[in-house]
Formats: sequence, C-alpha cells, structure tokens
Amino acid sequence: MRRLLWAGCSQLLSWEARLCARKLSAAAAAATPCRNPWSPATSGSSPGASMGLLWPPGHGAPCRWGSQFNVPPSAQFVARPVGVCSMMKLPMQASAEGLDAAFVGVPLDTGTSNRPGARFGPRQIRAESVMVRRYNASTRAAPFDSLQVADIGDVNVNFYNLPDSCRLIRESYQKIVASGCVPLTLGGDHTITYPILQAVAEKHGPVGLVHVDAHTDTGDRALGEKIYHGTPFRRCVEEGLLDCSRVVQIGIRGSSYDPDPCKYCRDQGFRVVPAEECWRKSLVPLMGEVRTQMGDKPVYISFDIDGLDPAYAPGTGTPEIAGLTPVQALEIIRGCKGLNIVGCDLVEVAPMYDVSGNTALLGANLLFEMLCVLPGVKTR
Repeated sequence: MRRLLWAGCSQLLSWEARLCARKLSAAAAAATPCRNPWSPATSGSSPGASMGLLWPPGHGAPCRWGSQFNVPPSAQFVARPVGVCSMMKLPMQASAEGLDAAFVGVPLDTGTSNRPGARFGPRQIRAESVMVRRYNASTRAAPFDSLQVADIGDVNVNFYNLPDSCRLIRESYQKIVASGCVPLTLGGDHTITYPILQAVAEKHGPVGLVHVDAHTDTGDRALGEKIYHGTPFRRCVEEGLLDCSRVVQIGIRGSSYDPDPCKYCRDQGFRVVPAEECWRKSLVPLMGEVRTQMGDKPVYISFDIDGLDPAYAPGTGTPEIAGLTPVQALEIIRGCKGLNIVGCDLVEVAPMYDVSGNTALLGANLLFEMLCVLPGVKTR
C-alpha cells in the first residue's frame, strides 16, 4: 500500500520535491519527528512514527521535534490544495481510539424542512478549513500542543430511513465517547444532535446545553413525524438527556405558528435569549452568567449556523433575518472556556446556497474555536 501511495504521490510532485522527500524519508529512522500529517493515523501507531514527505530541506514538520500530537501542516511549506481533504488537513484515523478530540462528519439532511443540502456540509467545511491555522492568536489557545486530534471521517448514514440514520449515529457516537474522546461534529441538519446526545448522556448523564440557533428545535411533530430537524431537543427532554436547569438557547427569532413559540422551552426551565436581546451589544456579560449557570457539570455545545444572520451565513436551509454576528458567535464560544465540555456540533451548513464558501468557512472557524475551549487546552 505504501508503495502504491508513493507511486501516486510521485506523479504529483516536482523532481525537486521528490528528491527532498527521499532525503527526508531516509532521515526518518534517525530522527524523532512529529506525526506525519499526510499519512492515515491508526489507533495502533505510535506518535512520531513517521515524517511528512513534503517539507523542504531545512524545515521541520509544523511542530516542535518530538511532539506527541498531530499538527496541521503549514501553508508556508505545503500548498493548501494538496492532500486529502480532512478537517484542517489533520491525519485521518479509522476510530477515536487514542484521541482526546476528533472531528466527525454526519452528512445527513433527511430531516430538513425547507432547503436540502446540509448533507454536503461536512465536505465543504473540511475544504474551507484549509484556511484555519494551528494557533488561536486572539485567545492564545494552542490545541495542537495540548490534545491529540484527528479527523475520523463520516458516519455512514441511511438517507432513505431517518430513524435508522439516528440509530447509526447513536451507535457510532457510543464508541467515540466510550473511548474518552470528545467529538466535534460537522453536520448535517440538526436532527443529528438527538442521537449524538443519546450517546453522550449514556456516558455522562443529563448534560447542560449551550444552543445557538434561530429556532428552538423543540417542536413535537411535523407531517405526522416526531423526528426531524425541528424536534431534537423535545425528544431529548422526553428521554431525560438534558439537565433542563442548565440549558440556554441564544439567538432565537423569526415568525411563528404560535403567539408564544418559546413557552415549551421556558416551561422546561430553559433560559431563552431572543435575538432582539443580543442586538448591538457584546455577549460577554451574558456568557459570564451562562458559565455560572452551567457550573462544573458536563456541557454540550450545539451551534446551528442559522443562528447567524444570513448576511454572514446565507448557506443554510432555513435562514432567518436579524440574527447574530460572527463577532457574537466568537464571544459565545470563547465564553464557554472553563466549562466541562463533552461534545460540540456545528450544523445546517448547506453549501450550494453560498457560492462564496463563506458559510462553510465560518463553520470551520467556529469548530476550531470550539476545539480551543475544550478542557485541557493550554495557552501560549
């Protein structure tokens, strides 16, 4: 297999790059390099077992020598379009074993009520993530100096049977969380959060929830069905997956079928923050209150990209005007620093409605911000 991969890669590289690669490969046995970001990682492979093939002479791989962590390659040495399309060009791994955190795609949009297309969200988010670098210069977070992270691919969903897709998602995430890995999910429509929380709550018990969205997603049923992207959090309440005293929903807005569309949420004990309460202000004070509310118990972050105003994120299935700004999105996620976060998702990116790619780029950056606030991430 390695010979076949080398033969294929050799056709793509210039003569000078191939010569460089051979020299680096020959030096690999005598060096202690960092994890090769270009070869698939396996649960049995040891950190620092191989060397990246594409680094030019005089330049090490994009981390300190001897690092035990996977590190995204630098565009200073490897062109962004080169290589397999993984999240931040991290190594691909077959399972979550040995990882502290993992990016996971769930390309499902069978539960969509308006414009379909979120099944292509994970692929486009990964493509746009080439712009995301290894350090968070604003918060000083250094996730790749702190945690072992990889992309573990996509859940193989069933487009033709939504309940069966939920089963497949739940079973996949049961394995992920059982390994001790924190999943960061690339959606997919918001239906996927329901089976993910089934798996997360199975390990951690009822969790707190920081939910950013234009919609509460607490409907009971539509067209006679109880599972679609407008019902996940009602199903979670019914199954005891949420600690309702520690649920906050931010950015809720839009017209409704009822005079008080948030009544169910408030009746359960959720804190609902309508978009109007967020207009023209910083959300840093709000997040101080949210941290107090969440305490030190497990918390899950679910971020629907339609929580943002469609001026910033038009590539989604159910856009609502007058939403949050990207700055406020950063304030919300960065405000979760210090919480006991056990999982995150970014859902409802439907790329075909935004030819610029900016919605997916926003999604990739927000997922990186979520990675940066996970427990155990150091600052530099």
